[in-house]
Parts: sequence; structure tokens; C-alpha cells
Amino acid sequence: MGFADLSIEEIAEDYNLSVELVCEICDRLNITYQDPKTKLGLEDAKAIILVAQSQIKS
Repeated sequence: MGFADLSIEEIAEDYNLSVELVCEICDRLNITYQDPKTKLGLEDAKAIILVAQSQIKS
């Protein structure tokens, strides 16, 4: 798996979400992380972004 070079904090900032919400999404998707600065794998970042986008739309 490649790396997206995005952290949980960066995804939260880019999509105007709280870090806590992005961490909750990670937990729901069983994506492991150490802290909000953890760099995510490409597929993990894509999955988080898709869920975040669906929450923004609703």
C-alpha cells in the first residue's frame, strides 16, 4: 500500500471536520493509527475522505 502523505489532522483541516470526527471514522473503518499526526496509507486516506464527503453532503 502506498502512502498518501496525509495525516488525520490534515484530512480534518482540508474537509473542515474535527480531528475527533476523523478519528471516529478511522475507528469505524478499523484503520489503525497512533495519533492524529499519523501518516495514512493511500487506500485508508481515500476511504476516510469518501466517508467524510458523504457526511458533508448530508
